[in-house]
Amino acid sequence: MSKTEGGYWKRFVRRLTSDVAELDADDLSDRSQAGGAQRASECQCGEEAVVLGRVRSVELCPKTSAPTLEAELYDGTEGVTLVWLGRRRIVGIEPGRIVKARGRIAVRDGRKVLYNPYYELQNTA
Repeated sequence: MSKTEGGYWKRFVRRLTSDVAELDADDLSDRSQAGGAQRASECQCGEEAVVLGRVRSVELCPKTSAPTLEAELYDGTEGVTLVWLGRRRIVGIEPGRIVKARGRIAVRDGRKVLYNPYYELQNTA
């Protein structure tokens, strides 16, 4: 049974009794699917993917030769790390921002990664 089945009262009680983080994850997951993106939990290594979610954190990782900007994108199911090589900052890539990213999924240290992804900043409404 999906979360939308079961009638008004069942959904109402679920909203009242669920954790805020769980409700936020459900909303992000719904927005991701509505935006035409894949769930991050369903993306496989080596495939072209489009993910949509909220940026949780942004980190500059200075390397010896070139800087690397990393952002964790969470879509309600799983996180994907967006990595831009040779960048120190990207205007608009900040915690709390909704971003749609496209690229080829890789796995680094057991986590899903998109290197130099194409991205679109989304409206927060």
